[in-house]
Amino acid sequence: MIPRTLSELGIAAVVGAIWLFISVNVLREYERAVVFRLGHVLNREKGPGVVIILWPIETMVRVSLRVVTWDVPPQDIITRDNVSLKVNAVVYFQVLAATKAIIEVENYRFAVEQASQTGLRTVLGEVELDDLLSQREKLNVRLQSILDEQTENWGVKVTQVQVKQVDLPQEMQRAIAAQAQAERTRRAKVIAAAGEFQAADQLSQAAAVLNRQPIAITLRYLQTLIEIGAEKNTTIVFPLPLDLLGGLTPQLEGGAQQDGVRSIESTAT
Repeated sequence: MIPRTLSELGIAAVVGAIWLFISVNVLREYERAVVFRLGHVLNREKGPGVVIILWPIETMVRVSLRVVTWDVPPQDIITRDNVSLKVNAVVYFQVLAATKAIIEVENYRFAVEQASQTGLRTVLGEVELDDLLSQREKLNVRLQSILDEQTENWGVKVTQVQVKQVDLPQEMQRAIAAQAQAERTRRAKVIAAAGEFQAADQLSQAAAVLNRQPIAITLRYLQTLIEIGAEKNTTIVFPLPLDLLGGLTPQLEGGAQQDGVRSIESTAT
């Protein structure tokens, strides 16, 4: 029936405008549309650009393809060596198949968040504290692999997982600090012992050289005298050859023995 009055024309125009407003959609470059026609999903995703749906026969769900960054809340973790701590992480994920993300799971973002929390507690609970602190990159890769395997059926790709912060109890922090101090002390002692060994080896080589060249030790004596004189000292030390001392030692020992005999004889008298 053709409308005859202005009011009927106005109502028809308003209804047409509303229909166009609902049916014509503009999708950005990072958006895709999953269209349902009488409850059945269409095989092909639509977008970006202008997307026209035949409302109310067709309905549309927008899906963003951008990478989503989600900060995992701190989780209570008990490591394999029974250390209680709190760990939080950051998960990066992206929708690759918009149709799967809508029809395979009720809320894909909530599902990824719950899987991230569960995976974080499971993986970190299987390692010791030292591995958690020193092998964080390996744990990140393992977490990303486990989550990506779970979310693949949802059309979601977990691109990266990073363990951001590990909160240790106060007593554990003190124990780790004491362990680090003991390790530094051990390294210092090892370095000092290595230095003593190298110095002893060098001195042994120097002694061997001086033993082969007796004149060298005399030159060393003269050099020592020059160094002493340069310091403006009032005492001058003259080195005494060790060979001379070796010759005097038997005489000194013989004189000491004779003095001992005299003292014994005087005592007996």
